[in-house]
Amino acid sequence: MDTDRLIRTLAADNAHRARPVGFALMLALLAAAPVSLLMFFTELGVRPDVMVAMRNPFFDLKFAVTLALAIAAIAVSLHLSRPEASLRGFGWLLLAPVGILAAAIGGEMMMPQRLPMMTRMVGKNSSTCLVAIPLMSLPLLAGALLGLRHGAPSRPAVAGAIAGLLSAGLAATLYASHCTDDSPLFVAAWYSIATALVTAIGALAGAKLLKY
Repeated sequence: MDTDRLIRTLAADNAHRARPVGFALMLALLAAAPVSLLMFFTELGVRPDVMVAMRNPFFDLKFAVTLALAIAAIAVSLHLSRPEASLRGFGWLLLAPVGILAAAIGGEMMMPQRLPMMTRMVGKNSSTCLVAIPLMSLPLLAGALLGLRHGAPSRPAVAGAIAGLLSAGLAATLYASHCTDDSPLFVAAWYSIATALVTAIGALAGAKLLKY
């Protein structure tokens, strides 16, 4: 073999290093976000009384929960993208949104309420929530899985499930600006069911797409 050609080939391979997973994930999510945004503004839109709603701390807490889920899932996803990585030492991050939501429920329980607990939990938009969050999550999930393919997760189904949590957290953040049900009980019930559905889809897709 021509030694000069071998050297040039090795130099070319070294110059085209694999794109870092974090950068690839960011680009993939940025590419997918306009699709979810288009779905949101076409079919739902921001609630008309949003300026008044912002004075309600439970409206703001919805975003604290959904963003905490998305941020925690991004961190865990990047960790799991490495070979032989496990949830040990990182899984606790996913408890952050659970803790925020539990504190919100406790705070609501200590306040006088005009509506019964079950009425607040069922709300008025449960069916919309169960459809909107998963649908808006799908483009983001596709982007997340595409970005994580630049890594080498040893447990692709788990990595896919966390990608589902990531996508659902971002989609739920969008949906929260439309939803007029601000009770933490509603968030705990219906946002959680929608998120679980996306997580299951992510696990199934990840098991096939994130193998290496």
